[in-house]
Amino acid sequence: MLWIYTITYGGGIVSGDSVACDVTVGDGATAVLTTQSSTKVYKSVGSKCSQQKMEASIGKDALLVVIPDPVTCFSTAKYSQIQNFIVVPESSLLLVDWITSGRHERGEKWAFSHFKSTNHILLQGNETLFLDTTSLEHGIHGSISERLQDYQVIAMIVLLGPKLKLIQSQIQEDVKKLMSQQLRLPSISTGCSSESGSSYWLPKPSFLASCSTFGPKGSGVVIRVASMTTESVYTFLQDQLASLEPLLGAAPYL
Repeated sequence: MLWIYTITYGGGIVSGDSVACDVTVGDGATAVLTTQSSTKVYKSVGSKCSQQKMEASIGKDALLVVIPDPVTCFSTAKYSQIQNFIVVPESSLLLVDWITSGRHERGEKWAFSHFKSTNHILLQGNETLFLDTTSLEHGIHGSISERLQDYQVIAMIVLLGPKLKLIQSQIQEDVKKLMSQQLRLPSISTGCSSESGSSYWLPKPSFLASCSTFGPKGSGVVIRVASMTTESVYTFLQDQLASLEPLLGAAPYL
């Protein structure tokens, strides 16, 4: 069991920085890759983009857990991240990838120029199991802030492999229950109806989550989250990943 904390000078990534990381988890080993705090991406200088790239290989009966704090991009920042994971059928991977809207205390809300994060999981032999890209930038359809409205955090959690089967089942059940409660239509006595009485006003949920499967026989699960607060995402991650403590020696995000 090995916990690895990634550290950058000054606690952030400067415009034009390019950071590369190679990780190999040997057969039967377990490794946790995390951070000490949010990854700050400083303001862009001209057209310079800050970049991070990780290449990870996960062996047979091995587990890699990637549980960073969120990325926080400052106003005008440009950031691109690529993470490639090479696995075998007996590998296990937990990946959390998330971003906040920026520095709230300075009034910044999705004020960065560009954010792109690509996560690619390949079965040894270059067969793609999972490929996902999140791209946020201002465009003809409005600013990022206009499109995301009140939501301050977006997150993705990926669970793959035999060592995470139990937590996969549990988190799918928990998300289903959580969203059925959040999206339940109000009763006539508590809802706000129109003059015709034919429809009800439903408050915008402060926390949204969805689950889907991928890979052979649904061997992987991906959870997508949008939330109005960073704290609620931390709480969700703490609750859903707490059962990993025996595997990792400590519970994630505590």
